[in-house]
Order: sequence, then structure tokens, then C-alpha cells
Amino acid sequence: MPDLVKVELQPLGKTIQVERGTPLQDILFAFGVEFPCGGRGRCKACRIKVIQGSLPACADQTAILGPMQLAEGWRLACRCRANDHLTLEINQWETPVLSDDSTFHFRPGSGQGIAVDLGTTTLAAQLVDLRTGRVLAVQTGLNPQAAYGSDVMSRVNFALSESGRARMSAMIREGIGALLMNLLSSAAPSADLVRDITVVGNTVMHHLFCGIDVTPLAYYPFEPENDGPQSCRSADLGWNITGQPQVRFLPCLGGFVGSDILAGVLATRIHQSRELMGLVDLGTNGEVVFGNAERIVCASTAAGPAFEGARIGMGMRAATGAIAEVRNSVDGILCRVLGGGPPRGICGSGLVDAVAVGLECGTIEPNGRLLDGMQEWMLSSPVRLCQNDIRELQLAKGAIAAAIRLLLRRLGAASTDVSRLFLAGAFGNYVDRSSARRIGLIEFPEDKVHPAGNTALLGAKLALFGGETEDAQQASLRSRIEHVSLSADPDFQEMFIDCMSFP
Repeated sequence: MPDLVKVELQPLGKTIQVERGTPLQDILFAFGVEFPCGGRGRCKACRIKVIQGSLPACADQTAILGPMQLAEGWRLACRCRANDHLTLEINQWETPVLSDDSTFHFRPGSGQGIAVDLGTTTLAAQLVDLRTGRVLAVQTGLNPQAAYGSDVMSRVNFALSESGRARMSAMIREGIGALLMNLLSSAAPSADLVRDITVVGNTVMHHLFCGIDVTPLAYYPFEPENDGPQSCRSADLGWNITGQPQVRFLPCLGGFVGSDILAGVLATRIHQSRELMGLVDLGTNGEVVFGNAERIVCASTAAGPAFEGARIGMGMRAATGAIAEVRNSVDGILCRVLGGGPPRGICGSGLVDAVAVGLECGTIEPNGRLLDGMQEWMLSSPVRLCQNDIRELQLAKGAIAAAIRLLLRRLGAASTDVSRLFLAGAFGNYVDRSSARRIGLIEFPEDKVHPAGNTALLGAKLALFGGETEDAQQASLRSRIEHVSLSADPDFQEMFIDCMSFP
């Protein structure tokens, strides 16, 4: 008989049984506890509070949390095991996932198809009637791999061993499989079979889902050896779907620019435009595309997770309790909190707003320093920004802005030549354009910047309708898109340093 202990989670009111000695990291992610640093004890985002039971603190927790927080019962979940019956208070960060409800042109087919956006943090799937293009059901969820880090390089490092790669592949295949079962069960009964499943994601997600060795992505020049299209039957992945539809993972574009960006190009029709257009996916792995029907260039840049609230002292995702908007008024700093209750942290859009306001009112200097040697800036108690938070944002926005400048220079163009810039993904959909311009993240007139929603999911849906013809078109498009390795460009580092300062 296994030796079991009970773990009660408050305020969820749930009790689970686990084997004595089970790492809390293995069980709490499913209940909304985040581990942005992959369990390395660096970010404090996995804090939990011991209400009852014994949970001894190791030496590194003392250094990170300090004696006062330890005395109050706070612990780092990534450094603890369930060796006793426990009652824990956890902060559950809900994660809203951006789906897609766009209308689009298509060539009618038969049966049903499923489009899947495999994101580093979140998953989104839609069941589509291939005759009408109508979305029949939607399911979203968290990527279970996020328990091992919020950024792709944390996942790569974990997957360098054969056992780590196998675990990562199994986790995401099982996670998407469960998501698809829920998707199909939530739809109205139909005699139509699912004929095709299209999956898109960044290069690391492509490799981990397909079971491809990630070692080339861990070392310079960071170029994958096998980033082309992959296909198999759903049964090969352990998915019990009637008819065993084909599962296709669309090809990547080079380096860390994945098939989610290829899907984004399809969705925004950059490849068919006479005018110069751009697409920027503002995430941990920032991806940038510029071009038109004549030429397209793309690149990825390690922006870091600041846009998603990670590595920020009181950062969190855009969920209940997050400061999502900051404005300056005659009455002082005004903060809008998601859900309308008291603030408990700040998300990416709030962080961009806060720094923009700080620059306007002089609390933050153009070099990023807080005024007069301040160590922190109180926004709305207890949420505050510290100097390191501003530095994290500078690194993120500097990487994106430098990538944009370099790609435009490759095309012999300037920002004034761009007719439209699409911002993709959840953060791009919610960030205030004037604040993004104020901090130097997006150096374009606001009327040219357009939130584009989940272009990866829209592009994945478009790919469901073409079959072999669509495969050939994707191959042709992929061959036309030039991947630029920023790490190999001698000017990128200087450009990055220049872009770190605020306008």
C-alpha cells in the first residue's frame, strides 16, 4: 500500500491525496500555481502559505524569502515536498486564453477539422465544420510543460536528456489529447468525422511535440536540424479519435521562428500585400516579420517573460487581481484592476502603462532609473515596482525594438514605409498602443498598429481547408521567407543596447 498524505488547498476548498515525499511542483501546477523559472527558486512566483502541517524551509528559501516571510508561513512550492498532512493557501492565477472568432475566406471541404495553437504557456483548439467554415466548439487550457519553466529555454534545458525529452513530449501530447476529448464532447453530436488536425507552435514546441532532439536549439547558432512539416495518425499519439485523422504540425520558418508565425503570415496575408506590412508576436520568444508579396524577412529575439508578468517582483498574468491599466490624473496614479477587487499583482499591459506613466511624470528617468535613488515605486498598495522590474521591461522591449529596426534595415525600409503593423497574441491584443510607443517598444504611429488577435489559430484553421494543395502553397511560401539570425548579425548587439533606453 502506498504511503499517502492529504494536501488541502485553500481557498479552493479541494483536498488531494499524494504519496509521501511528492514534490509540490508536480501537483500544484494543475491548480493554478505558476513556476516561471522552472523550479529553480529564483522568481518567488510559486509562493504558498502553510496553514497547518509541517513544511520545513531549506537554506535557499531563507535567502530568497527572508526570515519574516518564513515566520509567517510562506514557502516556495518548487523547493518543498509533501511529507506531512498539509493545509496550504495558494494564489491561483487564472490564465485567460485568446481564441479566434474571425471570419475568413475558404474553399469548402467535407467533414470536420481541428485547429490547435500550441503555445509556450497556453493551448487553444477549435473544431471547424469544413463545409461552412463555422466553429463548432472551442477549448482552451494551460500547457502542462509550464510547470518546468515559463520560457522555451527552460524547457530546452530540461529536454536535453533523453528522459527529459520523452517526458516533455508525453506531457504535451497527453495535454492536447485531453483538450481534444473535451472539445469533441462539448460539440453537438455529428455524423461527420474529423478528417484533419492542424497544429502550430514555435520551434521548441514543434520539437517537443514531435519528439525531435532539441540539442541544436541549446547552442549557437541555434538552428534546428529538422523543423519541417511533421505528420502522423492521431492513434500514434495515443488519441482515441474516431477515424484516426491525420495530425499535421506545420513547418517552422527557421531558428526559433515557428509555424505559429507561418500561420500568422497566412492569416494577415502579408505574402499577398503590395504594401509593406509587419507582424509582431510579443511573447517570451518575440517573433517579428516584415514584408510584402515581393520579399519577406523574419527573426526571433529572446524578449524574456516580462510581457507576461514573469520575473517581475509582483508580476502575474492578466487575471483577477492584476493591475492591467495605469493612468496619471490630477488625483494621482489610477490603476484598473481586473475583476474590480483589490490588486494582488501587475500583468504585462499594466507594467507597460506604469513605466509610460513614470516616464511622463518624471518618476522614471530615460535611462530606466527610478528618480533620486528610489528603490521602489508604490502603484496601488501592496503592488509596487522596483528597479529590477524596470530593467526586465527594458530588456524585453529593447530586444523587440532592435529586431524591428534590423529587419526593416534588411529591407532597405524605415518605419514610415510600413502601412500596417499587426500585434499578435494575448499581450499584443491588450497592450495600450500609446504606452507601447511611449516606452519605445513600437515606434510606429498608433493608427498603423492593429491588434490582430490569435493569428496562429486563424492560420491553423485556414490550413485545414487546402489539403495537399495547401501543403504545396505552404512549402512555396516558406521558401520565400528569409530567416535572419540576429545572434549572427554584428550590428544587433549595438542596436539592442541603443533600444534599451526610453525615448
